[in-house]
This record gives sequence, C-alpha cells and structure tokens, in this order.
Amino acid sequence: MADALLFHPHTYDPTHFDPETRRLLRATVDWFESRGKRRLIQDYRERAWLADFLEFAGKEGLFAIFLTPAAAAEGQPDKRWDTARIAALNEIFGFYGLDYWYAWQVTILGLGPVWQSENAAARERAAELLSQGEVFAFGLSEKAHGADIYSTDMLLEPAPDGGFLASGSKYYIGNGNAAGLVSVFGRRTDVEGPEGYVFFAADSRHPAYHLVKNVVDSSKYVSEFRLDAYPVAADDVLHTGRAAFDAALNTVNVGKFNLCTASIGICEHAMYEAVTHAHQRILYGRPVTAFPHVRRELTDAYVRLVGMKLFSDRAVDYFRSAGPDDRRYLLFNPMTKMKVTTEGEKVIDLMWDVIAAKGFEKDNYFAQAAVEIRSLPKLEGTVHVNLALILKFMRNHLLDPAEYAPVPTRAEAGDDAFLFAQGPARGLGSVRFHDWRPAFDAYADVPNVARFREQADALCEFVTTAAPDEEQSRDLDLLLSVGQLFALVVHGQLILEQARLTGLDQDVLDELFAVLVRDFSAHAVELHGKGSATATQQSWALGAVRRPVVDEARTARVWETVESLAGSYEMAP
Repeated sequence: MADALLFHPHTYDPTHFDPETRRLLRATVDWFESRGKRRLIQDYRERAWLADFLEFAGKEGLFAIFLTPAAAAEGQPDKRWDTARIAALNEIFGFYGLDYWYAWQVTILGLGPVWQSENAAARERAAELLSQGEVFAFGLSEKAHGADIYSTDMLLEPAPDGGFLASGSKYYIGNGNAAGLVSVFGRRTDVEGPEGYVFFAADSRHPAYHLVKNVVDSSKYVSEFRLDAYPVAADDVLHTGRAAFDAALNTVNVGKFNLCTASIGICEHAMYEAVTHAHQRILYGRPVTAFPHVRRELTDAYVRLVGMKLFSDRAVDYFRSAGPDDRRYLLFNPMTKMKVTTEGEKVIDLMWDVIAAKGFEKDNYFAQAAVEIRSLPKLEGTVHVNLALILKFMRNHLLDPAEYAPVPTRAEAGDDAFLFAQGPARGLGSVRFHDWRPAFDAYADVPNVARFREQADALCEFVTTAAPDEEQSRDLDLLLSVGQLFALVVHGQLILEQARLTGLDQDVLDELFAVLVRDFSAHAVELHGKGSATATQQSWALGAVRRPVVDEARTARVWETVESLAGSYEMAP
C-alpha cells in the first residue's frame, strides 16, 4: 500500500504541476526505474561518470526547462525558475542517488552568478549551453582558504586588450571536469579591497583551464582545477566589486535550499528497504518488527521524515513569496539546510540500528544512503555556520512579530525572479517575521503540540531574562546550544502550518511532536551542562525539560502506517 506522505515511484503523479513538468518528473522516475537497482548500485560502486544520465537529461531538456529563468527563456512558456518543481526533482534525485543530484545541484550554483548578472551576452550563452544539455560549475572555494572568499588567490591581471588574465586554482568544484561554463570568483591585482572582486565565466575546455583531479572517490566529479593566464574578456565578466561578493552569497542562498529535499529522497528509499527487511526477518520466532524498541525506532524515523517533508514543503512557499519587503526565507533557508539534513541523519541512524549488518550489504540502496546522508549537512556551509546564521533571527522571530498577509501553498507555475535580484547580502538583523504562535494555537488540543508550546514559551522567557551576556556571546559553543533550541521552535512552526494546509492526520502530528518535545529537552540538558552557563541559565534549562504525553493507542495506530510500508516498494532489479 502506498503511503500518501511518501514518494512512491509506482504511484507518483504530481497533478499539482503543469503538464510539461509532470511529464518531465515522471520521465525521470521512469528512466531510473528502467535502469534498475543493480545498475544503479554498480555505477555508484564503480564511480562511473554520469554520461548516460546527462545524455537523458539533455535529450529531454530537463535542466534547460527547469533552470532557465523566464527572462532568459525567449518566450518559451515551460522554461522558468520554479522552486516548487525544483524541490520535487531534488527529492527524486535523492531517492535514486546523490551523485545525480550533485551534478544538478552544482549546475544550479554555477548558474546563480550568471542569472544575477547584467551581462546579457553571458546570460544568452548560459541559456544556449543549457539547451545543449551542458552542465555548469561554481568556482568559489579554494584549497588553502575553503569558502573564505575574502582571501581568494584567484588573481586577475589587467591585459593589454582591456580584459584580464586569470591565474590561480579552485578546489572542491563539482562538475569541474565537464562544465560548459564555470562561474569563477577572484580578485583584481590592480584594485585593493572589496572593489577588486570579480566573478567571471570560464570554459573547462579552454587550453588555459587545467583539470588537476577529482578530489573525492566518487562518481561525483569534485574537481581541483587551475587557470594559467586564462583570458577573461568583457563578455566573460559577470560581476565586479561588492556585487561579486553579494552574488556569491545570494547564489548559496538559492543553492543550499536544495539539500533538504535531496535528504528527504534518500531517507524515503532507505525507509522502504529498512521496514521491509525488518518485517520479513524472523528472530527468536518472531518478526523483528514485533519487538517494542524496533517499533519505536521505526516509528520515530517515520514521523521525523514526515516532519522533514512538511517543513520543506512549507519553506518552498516562503521562498516563492519572497521579495524586497519579505525576506523571511533568509531564516527558513538555513533551517532547511541545517535542520532538515541533520534530521535525515537521525532517520537513517534509527533505521540502521534496526537493520544492523543488513545496512552494509552491497546489493542494497541503504549502504550508499548511510554514506551520502552524511554529506548534506556539510555542504553549502556546515551545521555550525548555519546555526550561527539562524541565531541572528532569534529575537525578532520570537519576540517582535510583524504583520504579513497569509502565505498560501505556492505550487502554481511561476517564475521566482526575486531569487536572482536579492540585492546586498546584509541587514539580517532587520528581517521581521509573522507571529509564530497562531500555528501552535490552531493545534492546542493536540497533547504534544501543547507540551512543546510550553517549551517554546519558555524559550521566549530565556531570551528576555537569561540571554547570553556580552562575554557569553563570544562563546560559540554555548550559543550553538541555544540555536538548536530556537531551530526546534521554527521547525515546529512550519510543520504546523503545513499540517493545517494539508490536513495531516493528528495521530502522526502528535507522535511527531512527542519526538520534538524529547529533542528540546535533550538540548536543554546540553545547555545546562555547558561550562559557561550561568546559574540562572542552568536553572532555566532544567525547568524547560518536559516529558512527552504518552498515548499507547495513538502510537500503535501510527505504527500500523509504518508497518504497511513493508513490501510496498522494491526497485526493479
């Protein structure tokens, strides 16, 4: 039996999208299904480059249709930058293998500086390359400096013809082996300070572009490349000065949103395998799923996964509704990147505890899922970087709400043009949010939502009476514990908003919030144990600990849903 909350390849029919989007999503699923699990796993283990997948994508026009903004589409109605359908494709790619998603993801990053650029020639070139089935790359990080773009050693020397000669290396650059266009960040040697920054377009096939190696042992080609006096003409320059810096950060704003739905896809495929194996395995004369601790772990994994999907789906709406006067997406974006991907790790760990050695077997998808799920929290900024970013919004979000018109579900066909017109990457402290409390009020009769609301209200009290002082504000270890508590409140808020919009079963919602109550309590205990926590903060932390409301009948009903996943999907051999 297919579960309506989870992606199921055999029943998948995204009727909320337009006909061409539905066709392409279904064609992608069918391509993977016809390929079969054996070939999928074989390519993963042999680190095969994705040539046949990219051939399929090029033939269908998949990347061109999904990743060409309307402004560059020359009137072709199906081409647009539509976050809702991009999220759907992320989930499909994650379901079948992160290598496929990665080639797509770094193409998105490589396109970011181009679509933000006023260079019409570069935009036209990018649109044409997409139509030819080419992939793109984002040349930002370096071996010595990581993503510290202030310290870039990609240097542009002024050339006699009025252009530049670029020399330097980039490291950890996906698609660097095959990209028709690489967006490269560097700085001029003749201009000091931020005005010297430059984003320019390079071609991986140019003689002055030298591919050094793939720095990972994977089908993902995560390259190191070097430019030696690479000629940069005026038509290659995408951004200069502070605009180049802003383009880098705004591109990551767009790109890191994709990590959450990739994580969801990984977890969904792994869950089908794990529940099926556990239910079919007989131990001491009983199915493994007869043991209470197994039921708890698989039920927790299921409701966490449902929470991941609810949060991410609702975050899409805020992304698509964003504008100069509504920048709430700047909080929900690092939340999807940090919170949803770390939830994905927990989901896999819970299932792996159940299936144990089966999770290592080479003929299962689960073995690669267990590896790949680890990468997503570490891409596009670490968990710690994104938690620190989330903290910038805490006071305004919890204590100083503003009036906004309600945001509906945004699945309609439309071009999300603002994502490439975000403007200067600053002013986060001034971003305002709608009141988080009504989302909780709507479910005040759900026992564990009410219990979690007590903890959320307690966090508001913490911010007003026991917030870190000036000295503690330099203690990132302490602050990250506070950030985890705040992230849970935001996570719960958007889950509840989406539950309301979709009519989520209240048993599932109650079971999910029982997990969140436990999570909040665990982070409160962690804060209590921090060496720099004051006596007031320690007292608050213990006072915020709550026990979830236990309802064995509710848990049993949710377990029946989880158990029904057993045998409901197996990828064709």
